[in-house]
Amino acid sequence: MILVTGGTGLVGAYLLLELLQKGESVRAIFFTEVNIAITRRLFETHQQLESFDQIEWFQADITDIPRLEKAFKDVDYVYHCAALISFDPKDEEKLRKTNIEGTANIVNCAIAFNVKKLCYVSSIAALGDAPEGQSVITEETDWNPEKLHGDYAITKFGAEMEVWRASQEGLDVVVVNPGIIFGSGFWKNGSGQIFKQIASGFPFYSKGVTGVIAVEDVVKIMISLMDSSVSRERFTLVAENLSLEKILFTIADGMSKKRPSFY
Repeated sequence: MILVTGGTGLVGAYLLLELLQKGESVRAIFFTEVNIAITRRLFETHQQLESFDQIEWFQADITDIPRLEKAFKDVDYVYHCAALISFDPKDEEKLRKTNIEGTANIVNCAIAFNVKKLCYVSSIAALGDAPEGQSVITEETDWNPEKLHGDYAITKFGAEMEVWRASQEGLDVVVVNPGIIFGSGFWKNGSGQIFKQIASGFPFYSKGVTGVIAVEDVVKIMISLMDSSVSRERFTLVAENLSLEKILFTIADGMSKKRPSFY
């Protein structure tokens, strides 16, 4: 049995679709039942409603340990996709509780229930800081705690520390650090909000460059890593680095909307 946390999110839903198409037995954790409909629409779009009906849905909060433990019954492999994404300073405590404490609970349960392997979905936000004079960041780049980081980045880095701690305690793990993930059907959270803003005529954009990747590529890489003998490694998942200007202008052009003009 495979357990997927965050089964109603962008990565989790596409992961479920890929796993079911491979004939896997899957249990998916969800937090709010209404969001299951979004995942169902994804399966419907791909003409996979029959596969959708094979998902074993399990309602749980990853910060609720007694409930979470029940989700781990007969589980061999775990994909931990659940996370809170927010860049609002008011959400610092929520970010810490969900991303760090929640991940600690997941890996602790994985150890307790003898899970064979776990894949954690981190973020490029949790990668290190390029030293002075260097511009390239890799999986080996050190995190500098003296540099300014946002709460989201801090909590994703903290969550990774819980995963690496679990690996030292014997859990077989792999970590992926995707850039901005794009995928259709999920417009309320994460990268989907960019499309909503452009559609509403949002006039601003900022300078800078970031890494991007398609959600389909992310889940295929995750599955390949879980099916391999690779262990205790992290992988940056970026298809290409694009300027924020190019990303927003491309989306605006594709939606026949006015390009943002202020920065």
